[in-house]
Amino acid sequence: MKLITSVLMLVVLHPFALRSQEVIISADTTKVPEMDIGEISVRASKVNTKLKELPASVSMITLNTIEDNNIRSLTDVSSIAANFFMPDYGSKLTSPVYIRGIGSRINSPSVGLYVDNVPFFEKASFNFDFFDIQRIEVLRGPQGTLYGRNTMGGIINIITPSPLQTKGGRLSFSTGNFGYYNTTGSYYGNISGNFAYSLSFNYLHKNGYFSNAFTDDAVDRSNSYGLRNRLVWTVNDNMSIENIISAEHSKEGGYPYAVINEQTGEANEINYNQYSYYNRKILSDAFIVKYTGDNFELVSTSSYQYMDDLQGIDQDFTPDSLYYVIQDQTHHMLSQELVIKTRGEKRYSWLIGAYAFGQFFDKAVDVDVYGSSIKLIKGYDHIIRGYALFHQSTLKDLLVKNLSLTAGVRIDHERDILDYLYNMQREETFTNMADTVYPALEYFELLPKIALNYEFNNNNLYLTVARGYKTGGFNSTIERPEDLTYNPEYSWNYELGAKTSLLNKQLYADFALFYIDWKNQQIYQTVPSGRGSMLKNAGISSSKGMELSLRAIPLCGYETSMTYGYTHAKFISHIVNDSVDHDGNFIPYVPTNTLTVKLNKTYYIESIKFIDRLRFNILYRGIGPIRWNEENSHTQGFYSLFDFQIAAMRKKLGFELWFKNLLNTDYEAFYFQALGREYVQHGKPLRFGIRLSAEF
Repeated sequence: MKLITSVLMLVVLHPFALRSQEVIISADTTKVPEMDIGEISVRASKVNTKLKELPASVSMITLNTIEDNNIRSLTDVSSIAANFFMPDYGSKLTSPVYIRGIGSRINSPSVGLYVDNVPFFEKASFNFDFFDIQRIEVLRGPQGTLYGRNTMGGIINIITPSPLQTKGGRLSFSTGNFGYYNTTGSYYGNISGNFAYSLSFNYLHKNGYFSNAFTDDAVDRSNSYGLRNRLVWTVNDNMSIENIISAEHSKEGGYPYAVINEQTGEANEINYNQYSYYNRKILSDAFIVKYTGDNFELVSTSSYQYMDDLQGIDQDFTPDSLYYVIQDQTHHMLSQELVIKTRGEKRYSWLIGAYAFGQFFDKAVDVDVYGSSIKLIKGYDHIIRGYALFHQSTLKDLLVKNLSLTAGVRIDHERDILDYLYNMQREETFTNMADTVYPALEYFELLPKIALNYEFNNNNLYLTVARGYKTGGFNSTIERPEDLTYNPEYSWNYELGAKTSLLNKQLYADFALFYIDWKNQQIYQTVPSGRGSMLKNAGISSSKGMELSLRAIPLCGYETSMTYGYTHAKFISHIVNDSVDHDGNFIPYVPTNTLTVKLNKTYYIESIKFIDRLRFNILYRGIGPIRWNEENSHTQGFYSLFDFQIAAMRKKLGFELWFKNLLNTDYEAFYFQALGREYVQHGKPLRFGIRLSAEF
């Protein structure tokens, strides 16, 4: 408590303390580009549309924000991007993202993720360690016209620096409580005038934040290693070739789940007897060829992703040996996209593209049922292939000056094949329960989008209507024939927004209202025995709400910004069986409110020999309430988290003191029901540490 009090006093008093040392205070010019963010082009639009002209609700998380707020994974983006939430499920395996209430806990994602042009179709790869990230783009609302399947909630586009624009190197080392160690490094250079390269690495170790009473050891100890290499060859003035390859290897203990006491309603201590873990290897590669003509640009993007993961989990999370599951999976994904588009400022601009992909899964699941001496052995050979054609046009000065119409459509086809093998072993006896190649699932969809954008006095108003779509598929855990497959889900998204400047351009504001009409929502449910999960279609749902983003220009050197998101997502019709329905209930895992307030200030110092700048950063995040189940019987109320950072810099050297969850707020990061019990995972406690950095 003394430490926290001292830090809070420092935050309040630091302006007066620094003035007493004859500090020269001026605006931090390194942060000015954030205030001109409307001039930045959004790469996820595929046509490099300026942010202020894009008819969509967008969060642009820049390098400054990433570094100031220690954003190290997608979970850290929660609430920083309005109506964005990624729960902490206790391991990297289950990593769903929810935007505006749309998300999926298992199977295919409902929100798209691209990292340096590589699509991440498998949700188990979403939660990777960030290092050397230039910016993050979050586009809310269906993006199916340009990106196709499983982007009905939106898309996340993560971009790393190009060696064409960045030169030199950087090293950093961080350490903190709970055995936290993080080392990163990068170097950007060129061999000749037309060949540039970069190499980046990351190492992260954590001793874990939670202990298992049964083993008296940490539950969630982890190690991960990351590497990225980028090569760019500018062949001539018209053509460039680029290759971006990245890899991560992580090993982690996981699942700090505690059983909730039926009598008290409080969580017991974490106490289970079998070690649970999740190990994962990821390799991603993108090969990009660009050709620029006088009036057009042609871009070919070939990508590959490989994932090999292994999970072991004590599925009952008790001191008894009841169920233990081992899942071993390999995943290969190949994709090819070809896009041709107009370049330059024109009244009429267009984009035409073709896309194809293939996903290949090889998964084995072994379930030990100790009470009956039974072992269930399941194997899955799963192949998904898809093809698409898409087009988008924009016509400016439609009917009146500065009114633009954007319209697009995508033709999307997908074929899904599952080969399922199921054996049961009792002692030395094997019984074949199933060995089936199921009839292929085929989907053919049209995904239209239309938007109007009107610009006046450097302000923009827009209206967008788009269709969202997520494919159906096979459930990997079934106990009844009717649970084998689930149907696609569809939505119509209506969005009205404004991007404007106020108070003589002293305040920049983005505002959006949305309504989502949602059918056949895919809902997570446990199988009848409680040993596993599946997706079922819920019926009719709706989600409505708003996003607000405010950014003030520096006032007396202070930079302030605020984002707020409100989501009201409910089941309209969700009948479980003849006696149970959830009509009118809130959709689970969706926070009603997300709120972020950021305050930064940089001081330039001439009176201290070893310091020329001091930078302070305060981040407030509020999230909730969150209903954890369809019955809405268990809820995490609205909770607040404070982060604080102070950095001292001298030329290209930096020293930083950082705090996460400064007030040690206790909250539920996750809750679920299984095997007749309720389980909860608490949020991470107060963390603090230091970071040293150097540029060269």
